[in-house]
Amino acid sequence: MSVLALPGRILFISDDPALVSAQFGGTDLSREAAGTLRDDVSTDEITPLPSLVYFDERLAAHAYTGVKAGDMLPVGVGAVQAGGFSVAVAGARYGKGSSREHSPVAEKLAGIRLVVAASFERIYRQNADNVGLFTSTDLGLIDRIRAGEAIGIDELVAGHDAIAAAVLRAGGLLNYGRARMARIVPVMLEPAGPQTLAAKILARHAVVTADIPATVTPGQGGFVRADLRFIHDIYTAMCRFMLRSTFGDALALHEPETIISFEDHYSYAHRSQAHVSKGLLPHVRALSEAHRAFVAEHGLRDHGYLAEGEGSEGISHALMAERYALPGQLVVGTDSHTPHSGALGCLAFGVGTTEIANAMVTGAVRLAVPETLLIELRGAVPAGVTAKDVVLHLLALPNLRAGGGIGKVFEFAGPGVLSLNTDERTTLCNMTAELGGFTGIVIPDAETVRFLEERRGIRFALEPWMCSDPGAAYAETIVVNLAGLSPMVAAPGDPGRGISLADLPGPVRIDIAYGGSCTAGKREDFDRYHEVLAWAAQRDLAVPETVALFLQFGTIAVRDYCVERGYMDTFRKVGAQILQPSCGACANCGPGTSTRKDQVTVSAINRNFPGRGGPGQLWLASPPTVAASAVAGELVSFEDLKKRFAGFSERLISE
Repeated sequence: MSVLALPGRILFISDDPALVSAQFGGTDLSREAAGTLRDDVSTDEITPLPSLVYFDERLAAHAYTGVKAGDMLPVGVGAVQAGGFSVAVAGARYGKGSSREHSPVAEKLAGIRLVVAASFERIYRQNADNVGLFTSTDLGLIDRIRAGEAIGIDELVAGHDAIAAAVLRAGGLLNYGRARMARIVPVMLEPAGPQTLAAKILARHAVVTADIPATVTPGQGGFVRADLRFIHDIYTAMCRFMLRSTFGDALALHEPETIISFEDHYSYAHRSQAHVSKGLLPHVRALSEAHRAFVAEHGLRDHGYLAEGEGSEGISHALMAERYALPGQLVVGTDSHTPHSGALGCLAFGVGTTEIANAMVTGAVRLAVPETLLIELRGAVPAGVTAKDVVLHLLALPNLRAGGGIGKVFEFAGPGVLSLNTDERTTLCNMTAELGGFTGIVIPDAETVRFLEERRGIRFALEPWMCSDPGAAYAETIVVNLAGLSPMVAAPGDPGRGISLADLPGPVRIDIAYGGSCTAGKREDFDRYHEVLAWAAQRDLAVPETVALFLQFGTIAVRDYCVERGYMDTFRKVGAQILQPSCGACANCGPGTSTRKDQVTVSAINRNFPGRGGPGQLWLASPPTVAASAVAGELVSFEDLKKRFAGFSERLISE
């Protein structure tokens, strides 16, 4: 029987920073002595964003350097390697957040061979499989490993689907793909009985490989054909490195005309303290050079930096929805927020670097067939409430916060969805990443057709099959009464720490307000920013000197829209700083992040894991709440801002 060699020590990722530090000082802990294990360890912590400029052996030194225990960061650069650890142990929902494959790669390069946790996020675990890093939810393994028992590979892969087990045995997905995926055969399955739209799309994109049959059975592993594949500049260099290492001069991409590349994350890195202070800009330039070389080598469509020196054409998944994705398609990209395009009625999901590298060569993408959750939105969204507030409400539900949505498709339906435009629907689908979901999807309808004609000038005819059938099976139905919602915020540390603004125990002053990102840099979002700030400007109100307000467009089309509608004068009048399209502060790559621990930020981005937006405290909120809070200097809704200045407004108007 093959066994996994685990020659090193066990690292317990504890809530207690002293216990974590003690292990790096040479102390070996038992499971009991390790105390409470950290839940919700995110990939933003396993490999903080500044470490993503490395894509090779240098990543080893950065494993766990952003992991927070208490209020401390107890893991130093190179500490895991120096400590001789081969097993890491943590709590629930390990690997939340970004789809960055740098995290399992860094762990493996640092000597970790097995990660044991109470539960894992889907993308992280799939990425770990793809690079040959073993994972297990069997906490009983710990005492056996401490006792010196050899753990069989059969046991470690027993809970995985057949493909994941085969990939792990092969030492990773690229090795498996080269050996077993030289020929794939597209098929169209005919599922029995009523089906969800997600299941129908999978059935129309199924493929057969040498040893894996096509399947749409939930929980089963399979491969599917992708209509569109995209990659962005954080991952291109690593992807190129992997492909060249595996295939050498024999490398040929499958249907390169369906691969799209983006430079969207680093175009403001020169104004990022995290990158400038650590001397990372030469590494950023090297990533750009590798990205552009890959584009040139394979003749890929690319959306790059703007000629004026700052910003880019747009954020990858925002541009995918604006320009490329269509109802019924299957779209994959190297970003956890790829589900953004699900608002158009396609199946769009995020994958890691190895996954996209294999897909570039084969045209096929690995997945475990997901179940579908039905999110039924009833009623109409009240004034002042946005799709962002709906998602923050969902994130705070105990079942979903505990991981009830992990790996599932979130189908948003009901009368409430019909009242939302496509920009708002993209927010719902985008943030299924924070819910732990496989993706989000909305059944395409007349609004979808309107969007495609308005944004792309195409008249798209919806086909009868592009819907979920009556009687289709759902894992669960969650009903949201929209009329009962109010403006929400998420407290620092996790998007799931949602609370109604009305329930805050006291005032929360802010130093920075940021409106932008894929989630909140769309036309609809800028309509909301402008609504609040125009109201303020009409009353001679402005952003106080103690607050910095940044507004960053998601794409150049959004920028042009704001120019055409005359929004820019209002933004400047109130003191907003305008930024060209880029991921920017959302990825800790530009203005809008905190630079000191004592700073407080309110942001319209999608996640607020420790370190995501700088060293300070980061609150999540909707676009109108961000704008209103910027004017007030503390967390408030637009309605509260209007009440606060009601008397002032009346006096001003009467004068």
